[in-house]
Amino acid sequence: MVLKYEDILPTHPAPGITRRILAHGGQMMGVEASFEKGAVGEAHRHPHEQVSYILSGSFQYEVEGKTYTLHKGDSYYVAPNELHGATALEDAVILDIFTPQREDFL
Repeated sequence: MVLKYEDILPTHPAPGITRRILAHGGQMMGVEASFEKGAVGEAHRHPHEQVSYILSGSFQYEVEGKTYTLHKGDSYYVAPNELHGATALEDAVILDIFTPQREDFL
């Protein structure tokens, strides 16, 4: 699968958040999420494994009650069903990789 960025239709899952579904297939999916300063990715759980990489900006990230401040270049892993969420401390972009694919995003 090849996707051109300009052909990806963004969605807006929450105020101040723009999501773009990147290449996906088999058991993997890439997702770009752009956050405006103060935007909140509410705490949630899902059965998927997730690896995330901060492309720009910074976040307050919380997982299972622990809080971290993450900046450009930082990354994290989320095990299935771990409670996690994030708040943008400034305009920021994150790359999420999921396995299996997030069918609820498609």
